[in-house]
Amino acid sequence: MKYQFLFFLTTFIFLTSCQTSNDSNNQLHTIFDEEWKFRTKDNDQPTSLPKISPEIENEKAEYWKSILAKLEKINPKDLTQKDRINYSIFKYQLEDKIARIGFEDYLMPLNAEGGFYTNLSYMVRGLPFETAIDYENYLKKLEAVPQFFDDNMNLMRLGIKKGITQPKVIVKNYKALIKSYLVEDPTESGFYQPFKKINNNVLTDSQVDLQKRGQQVISEVVLPAYRKFDEFMEKEYLPSTRNTLGASELPNGKAYYEQRVQYFTTLPITSDKIFEKGKKEVARIRADMEQIIKEVNYKGSFADFLKFLRTDPQFYAKTPKDLLKEASYLSKKMDGKLPQFFNTLPRNSYGVQPVPAAIAPNYTGGRYSGGSLENHQAGNYWVNTYKLESRPLYVLPALTLHEAVPGHHLQISLAQELEGFPEFRKNTYLSCYGEGWGLYSEYLGIEAGMYETPYENFGRMTYEMWRACRLVVDVGLHSKGWTRDQAVEFLASNTALSLHEVNTEIDRYIGWPAQALSYKMGELKIRELRKKAETELGDKFNLRDFHDVVLLNGSVPLFVLEELVGDYIQSVK
Repeated sequence: MKYQFLFFLTTFIFLTSCQTSNDSNNQLHTIFDEEWKFRTKDNDQPTSLPKISPEIENEKAEYWKSILAKLEKINPKDLTQKDRINYSIFKYQLEDKIARIGFEDYLMPLNAEGGFYTNLSYMVRGLPFETAIDYENYLKKLEAVPQFFDDNMNLMRLGIKKGITQPKVIVKNYKALIKSYLVEDPTESGFYQPFKKINNNVLTDSQVDLQKRGQQVISEVVLPAYRKFDEFMEKEYLPSTRNTLGASELPNGKAYYEQRVQYFTTLPITSDKIFEKGKKEVARIRADMEQIIKEVNYKGSFADFLKFLRTDPQFYAKTPKDLLKEASYLSKKMDGKLPQFFNTLPRNSYGVQPVPAAIAPNYTGGRYSGGSLENHQAGNYWVNTYKLESRPLYVLPALTLHEAVPGHHLQISLAQELEGFPEFRKNTYLSCYGEGWGLYSEYLGIEAGMYETPYENFGRMTYEMWRACRLVVDVGLHSKGWTRDQAVEFLASNTALSLHEVNTEIDRYIGWPAQALSYKMGELKIRELRKKAETELGDKFNLRDFHDVVLLNGSVPLFVLEELVGDYIQSVK
């Protein structure tokens, strides 16, 4: 009788626990669905552009605070492991959204690489153009451009009053970036591109009408909005921007920068500790680079070797097409090696394309532009063909591994194809995870035999050194009062990056506080966790399985990744 009672009691507790768990998981996903609808409501407006104002931003913050309060009523211990991860990431995102609105950084809707005025051109690439209605909707979006510009300029005016502006040294870059938008002929505008070859689903007579109206709207509505913005920047905003560089110079700037540090690293770490870690990494990598210089029997100083790499024609492509061909060859070469390192590969493909001319002058050497199986779009590895004398071939293997495979294309495409995740997870990209994986992918290139010459290996090291230098430079600029010249000198003297790229990179760090920290901090954590798994599992360690653990949970904070790898180690044991 006693044992029968214990059996029924245990069964009751177990069933009650299951019920509690199911209730908690259901409550959690209800919150996810509600918030996702709120977050994407602007995306569901096919004929308008997002409305933006301080009032709207504050309303968002209050809404997210209410969602956070609901979330905190759920005990994570009552959730499945998968939903504990979802819970942690969602909470992390909510807290960041609320904090950023509190710091009012929405009053700075631009940086060294562009902003709202360049992002509009990306909008075109993401819209459907299959029916006449799609084109009609697009025309209405173009008609909304002036109000969208006015809303953003009003934010920037308020930013001037509050002392919340980007530094003058990077704001002036807008001139080069806006140039391609200030055309006279509307058919030369990037916004006219969808009208050049209208989908055959649209009747021929309607095609002619749409093209005529497209030219008219661009000429009478869009181009005047860009000219008005250019005048605002030249006469009103640029003269009023701050001469200081660091985020810590903004109102409440020290707290703002530390918040960005913790967001971009997803670690409870201070900027001072990152600064010291960066200096140690720079010293370690510098010693490895010196060994390469000895290996190629170069007679001269480290600075002389960097000058040789930056100026010798053998290291540079003669034409944009040559550079794109080399990037394509490297991409395909690594494609053939992927099964050695990965159990799971994405279904979506990718191409190699030049960085769009409108943004190339102030853009980095390369970047990944995501695709979508749902929208029948491949991903693209963008290679910057502007100013070829600043695009050395010896860094191209590392760049390709980072941006294409096994870097961003593989990681992001796999995340898009995962099933059983809430919508917010499918659209989550955490810089420390994604960029950490990209830099780890450069390291994998050693094991894959992708660096065939000492110069290419030096190129890999210069990319690793570049990311290590960021730990020092970003904190130096935003927390320790460094000048731009100090930052340029530190990066130029420690890496073989071209001087053009050094300057565009420093401007990027100035305009995007703490994002540059995510690369090296993420890579260090992934390599640390791999080393831990290798040490604890010995002969049982399988690299392909380890990569599944890292990749098949989507983009996660580093503190979650630590938990996942710990669970993997225990399960194998």
